[in-house]
Amino acid sequence: MRSMIFVLAMLASTPVLAEVPASLSGPQFDAALQQKGDPARGKAVFAECAGCHHKDASGRSSGTIPRLAGQHASVIRKQLLDIRTGKRNNPLMAPILDDPDLTLDAIADVASYLASLPVAGPTGKGPGTMIGRGRSLYVQDCARCHGANGEGIAEQFNPRLVGQHYGYLLRELKLIRSGERGNSNANMVGVLKPYAESDLEALADFLSQLPAP
Repeated sequence: MRSMIFVLAMLASTPVLAEVPASLSGPQFDAALQQKGDPARGKAVFAECAGCHHKDASGRSSGTIPRLAGQHASVIRKQLLDIRTGKRNNPLMAPILDDPDLTLDAIADVASYLASLPVAGPTGKGPGTMIGRGRSLYVQDCARCHGANGEGIAEQFNPRLVGQHYGYLLRELKLIRSGERGNSNANMVGVLKPYAESDLEALADFLSQLPAP
């Protein structure tokens, strides 16, 4: 893992924004969220991540690893920064990102690269038996923030959901409902709080069946 961090540090452009301190907050955090990256540098950075996320950033259809290809760069920047600063609980990624040599430039670069990738590879599907219920829940509670077709809203850091694996969607919905994810929008936690397990499964089932962009 150290080799990944070394590459992240070496590929960062000089010296616009340097390290990502654990205390990053306020205006500095906001500036990092808006920072644009270089996809060419990001491609080299992502080479160190392909072992888990696959070369095409398609993740694992089982849902253990999310699809990152085609996700909004703003969303990826925010999630990486939230993990790095402890706002989002992610035990697998935290050790990778918890390094003083990790730069804001590198985070912006890899986010820009991932956003440029087409959605490729198979998508892990739900059972397909709860689509109607899931569609109703999505239209009622989710579409205003995540778009009519699950396309997300980049300016609001709301992720693209279409093309994501069923297993990952279901796991994250459960973590958001319980509050364990840590960085979830409070409104979303409130929406999901009364959801039964079957409601979460239906919502993930519906989203997983949407045609990839």
